[in-house]
Amino acid sequence: MSHPSNPYTQLTPRTQEVLQAIAKAGRPPIATLTAHQAKEAYALGAGILEAPMPTMARDETLQISVRDGTQLRAKLWSPLSREASPALPVLLYFHGGGFTVGSPETHEGVCKQLAHLAQCAVVSLDYRLAPEYKFPTAHRDAIDALKWLAQHAQALGLDAQRIAIGGDSAGGTLTAATAIGARDAGIALRLQLMFYPGCAADHMASADTFAKGFLLEKDSIDYFYGHYLEHPSHRQDPLFSPLVEANVSDVAPAWIGLAECDPLVDEGIAYGDHLRMAGVPVDLEIYKGVVHSFIQMGRMIPEALTAHADAANALRTAFKTKEPV
Repeated sequence: MSHPSNPYTQLTPRTQEVLQAIAKAGRPPIATLTAHQAKEAYALGAGILEAPMPTMARDETLQISVRDGTQLRAKLWSPLSREASPALPVLLYFHGGGFTVGSPETHEGVCKQLAHLAQCAVVSLDYRLAPEYKFPTAHRDAIDALKWLAQHAQALGLDAQRIAIGGDSAGGTLTAATAIGARDAGIALRLQLMFYPGCAADHMASADTFAKGFLLEKDSIDYFYGHYLEHPSHRQDPLFSPLVEANVSDVAPAWIGLAECDPLVDEGIAYGDHLRMAGVPVDLEIYKGVVHSFIQMGRMIPEALTAHADAANALRTAFKTKEPV
């Protein structure tokens, strides 16, 4: 994707307002914080720019068993009760945060919007984070959670035949890897839904174009990856960098939503092309003039609401559900 010499001119007025407000707040760059400080700062800032959250009929906490015996917490949100008939389909969601920060609570707004608009349940996984848990822990947690959900969906009052996975940023990376793992495990997903995923082993051109001043910065990406990966060679692992994976044929159809002014935008475009070359149906949307994490800014940035609606439409199509009344 070609980029202009002055990328700031691409930003929408509302996005410029948000970035100016963040700069005025004077918060230290996340790459200058310890991992513990980064987790706290991210949690405190989450939700400030979110649109109002829809009311959910179900708001439950689950415990999901993974391969090493650990019980992972997950949140289940659903617009309809457990007794709804027919049973609702379910989206397993992986939150963003560079494998280092974030939780189901930091992405509660996005998950509830998708649940409401797509008329599905959402299970948001509290996978284990770096630096305490290194690669490939989060990736293993993600595929193990999917296998668990496929086995337990019916007991939860959900439709085990209509499962999708999705996530944003690092959660988008987990989605891409988990879609490949699902194919290999014989789990038929209806959709893989990714907002601005990291997909490449090395930085692409957009990482330099939008290196500083566009919310997510190139230094921050390296900071997060440095916490998660024990060795630089792990960036070449196809589990971490799905663009390295030679065989992506027969994975679930993909919906990819990208921010135009994002260091990761070129990676998302390249992965969409990678899937198409393997014969995978791909719907890719680039939201003009916005930055990484914009889907969590629905109170200020209208493109966030458009992205929620577009992603929900892809889910409804995949699940064959109707629009909310």
